[in-house]
Amino acid sequence: MLQGRALTTDSAVQRPRGVPETKGTPNPEWRAIQRGMSNTSYLHFGAHLEVQNGVSGARFLVWAPDAREVCVIGDFNSWTHGEDYLNSSDSGNWWGFVPGVKKGDRYKFSIRTKAGDLLEKADPYGFYHEEPPRTASLIWDVTEFDWKDSAWLEKRKKTNWFESPISMYEVHLASWKRPWDGRKYHTYRELAEMLVEYVQEMGYTHIQLMPITEYPFDGSWGYQTVGYFSPTSRFGTPDDFQFFIDYLHQNDVGVLLDWVPGHFPTDAHSLGRFDGTALYEHEDPRQGFHPDWNTYIFNYGRMEVRNFLLSSARFWLDTYHIDGLRVDAVASMLYLDYSRSHGEWVPNKYGGRENIEAVKFLQDMNVALHGEFPGILTIAEESTSWPGVTRPVYDGGLGFSMKWDMGWMNDTLRYLSRETVHRQYHQNELSFRSLYQFTENFLMPLSHDEVVHGKKAILSKMPGDAWQQFANARLLYSYQYAAPGKKLLFMGGELGQWTEWNHDSQLDWELLKYPEHAGLNRCLRDLNTLMRQEKALHELDCNSGGFSWVSADDATHSVYAWCRYSKDRSEVLLVVMNMTPVPRHEYAIGVPIAGQWKEIFNSDARMYGGTDVGNGGVVETETVPMNWQEQSLLLTLPPLGMIILKAEPVVAPAVKK
Repeated sequence: MLQGRALTTDSAVQRPRGVPETKGTPNPEWRAIQRGMSNTSYLHFGAHLEVQNGVSGARFLVWAPDAREVCVIGDFNSWTHGEDYLNSSDSGNWWGFVPGVKKGDRYKFSIRTKAGDLLEKADPYGFYHEEPPRTASLIWDVTEFDWKDSAWLEKRKKTNWFESPISMYEVHLASWKRPWDGRKYHTYRELAEMLVEYVQEMGYTHIQLMPITEYPFDGSWGYQTVGYFSPTSRFGTPDDFQFFIDYLHQNDVGVLLDWVPGHFPTDAHSLGRFDGTALYEHEDPRQGFHPDWNTYIFNYGRMEVRNFLLSSARFWLDTYHIDGLRVDAVASMLYLDYSRSHGEWVPNKYGGRENIEAVKFLQDMNVALHGEFPGILTIAEESTSWPGVTRPVYDGGLGFSMKWDMGWMNDTLRYLSRETVHRQYHQNELSFRSLYQFTENFLMPLSHDEVVHGKKAILSKMPGDAWQQFANARLLYSYQYAAPGKKLLFMGGELGQWTEWNHDSQLDWELLKYPEHAGLNRCLRDLNTLMRQEKALHELDCNSGGFSWVSADDATHSVYAWCRYSKDRSEVLLVVMNMTPVPRHEYAIGVPIAGQWKEIFNSDARMYGGTDVGNGGVVETETVPMNWQEQSLLLTLPPLGMIILKAEPVVAPAVKK
């Protein structure tokens, strides 16, 4: 008999040290979740502090169906395999209670494979992990935090986000700001206060966190996750992260989390080959290995894996009050031949390239999350023309709230990177979006992906001299805010950084002492304010009734013009862009309403670093037909600038008594 092993009367069932003899399964509920869909597995699996028969310790449960034996090793038993065995069950789970375990103790599962090898694995359901490069899990209770964000949660529940202003600030916590006292990172609590102050000053409605789910390699930016139930310990404890969310909510800032269910890393302590076999991943590398990222791909057709991921998604909304998930790399999940050549992928049962199991997983996830947490958002990073990403599941869609408009991002950056003299030959690059812009609920991203790997910073993408580069950048952001769709900007864009984002250092905050950079920053701040104030800039972002072209085909002058409408049509805005450095004087534009139009925004304003070319406040219509309208305006268009004019309400003359 092995040292440390104790057997019950049923020799097929092993029990750990200190556990009274039991027969049968100790908890029918966690056995039941093996047989059907569950998104609350984290309530049972992993490590949970509790008291049994007056003895304090921790209850453990782990899925390892092909293991010969499983032990818990940790600080409490000198990391010795054979000290604390877990019981096995016919469902492939291993369970048991280990006395004396306390909050903060480090642990792993020591798994003997059928081949006799010993594997030391972090807990797949671990609530807390050591700071990398250390790899153990830590015992923790994530139910103790005293939340104070009930007002926010109640408001979120009642908010129709499709008709509300949304501008997201994408943040990488490790490189947003760095401490000056020799520490590598700020804490969650420090970051909470700094981010609230800055985000409120800038006028953003939400932050979107690049993955904070525990990850071993800094250079992955969090996209190679090992802790699907654990906020990274780089910035503090789970309690600290709960404080972070709570503090932002109390200050009226929403928080979305970048979540990665598409793949996971091959690190020895993570999910890969967990019990010596392909457990969470497919055995066949044509289905289970991602050639681009050298990572494993989840087996979405296996119920236990689906439950693991569904539970992770729910966990962040439930335990941490997250306001939504931005799901990474959805396209890689949907297509079996994603980034693969002929013969490198396995067709589905119908012979097609669609990943049927992944589709079902995403649909189930969206149905479950939106049903239980009204007011949350799920956002797909999906770069193809897959139909119905944001359509309801009952209508055949995937059920996401919104989808990143990658087409808008690519077309716009390609157009604006062109020398201005060449833009007249590419007028359709910006107007093309109108053919599809209401086929999904779109969010318009200028994300971290556009300022890395040699793509240059936003400002450095722009052609011309320094003045033109800043004017083009202001024009880009103005276009983003004036077009239909919700907004997202990666940190640093609002500073006018010249260099690509570097995850190993903080943003170039010193740039704000220079007038041009401060002007760009103020322009974005005012765009956020304007978007919040003007109903026409947010109420119908996802509805064709809120948009109409005025002029999309003036390629000779590289001018675009359109109208935005509020839901009740009481507010009308005219947006005009001049994509060349040549001012346009007495430029005629048709408008749908006669009377006065007030210029409420000009990206060429001097306070933004521009030349103050504009219309001096109010312009009166003339009864001259133009652009299929009976009325028109004669406008001055600033160089490389956008202006927004608002139709002044017509006040009926008072009736004399």
